[in-house]
Amino acid sequence: MRVMKYLVALAFLAILASLGVALFFMLRDGREGRAKSGGMARALTVRIALSVILFLCILGAWKLGYIQPGGLPVGK
Repeated sequence: MRVMKYLVALAFLAILASLGVALFFMLRDGREGRAKSGGMARALTVRIALSVILFLCILGAWKLGYIQPGGLPVGK
């Protein structure tokens, strides 16, 4: 269970890093006035792929019983 928490946290950090890289490419390419490179699009594609993979892994872990839902108690 503890490993799953670390994997999810690591995936979120990777998603945030990808957003940061996309921001870097957007700011760098915007100032030079030339045609934008594919760096920003590639970084955003990686972010989307990481998000989908994270969702599928969480769904699979739930289906296999590795994680359990722990929502708020009903009626309180």
